[in-house]
Amino acid sequence: MNPYLEILFKSLGAFVAVIFITRLVGKSQVGGLTITDWVNGIVVGSIAASLVTSVGEPAGYYAMGLLLFTTFTILSQWVGMKFRPAHKMLSDEPTVVVHNGKILEGCMRKMRYTIDDLTSQLRQKGAFNIADVEFAIAEPDGQLSVLLKSQVAPVTPQDLNIPTKYQGVPSELVVDGVIIEQNLKQNHLDEDWLLGELQKQGIESLQEVFYASLDSDGNLYIDKKRDDLEYVQDITDKLPGRRPQ
Repeated sequence: MNPYLEILFKSLGAFVAVIFITRLVGKSQVGGLTITDWVNGIVVGSIAASLVTSVGEPAGYYAMGLLLFTTFTILSQWVGMKFRPAHKMLSDEPTVVVHNGKILEGCMRKMRYTIDDLTSQLRQKGAFNIADVEFAIAEPDGQLSVLLKSQVAPVTPQDLNIPTKYQGVPSELVVDGVIIEQNLKQNHLDEDWLLGELQKQGIESLQEVFYASLDSDGNLYIDKKRDDLEYVQDITDKLPGRRPQ
């Protein structure tokens, strides 16, 4: 076989295999990665890359490697679900790094977790003052969970005994000029209703619509492909250029 065709077919096969394996072992492979997930991702990627570039070598060896590693991954997940000590060994444990506004330096040293890591992740959670933090916990996937002190925590409607309405996830009705028929039916609507609502806002063609969604209160949000904005705020320090449409 022509080497270029062989690489093409192997690339396609490796791509399909990695996608299948990722879907098979679960979302943890593409979300926050634990140490085990991270190692699995590297090894599976390395085997797939070797499969693609190994011209003239039997693909079965690499396919077997992918199959075995997938089996080991699923087996380790099963063992972790059945036996808690094994889960702790494979996935690590959460570690408290801030308690009652005090940094726990000993816990941070064990994790090789720097103050820059801590302050950066606290800011991402909206906590700019360590004194305001009741607990900060470093999770096994590298994320930081933060509980603010009650004195500085945002007030919620529940705190004020204020009743609230149900708020669901908006349904996508149009994406890039294409109607999502299934979502229309789920909301007991039809295309005539949608086109009528678009016309009310001066839109004559679906091709003018980039995105449209319907929230749980029945409000229709529409974003056109060409937005009539007089000014768009640029937060970078680049030189002014052509205004985005």
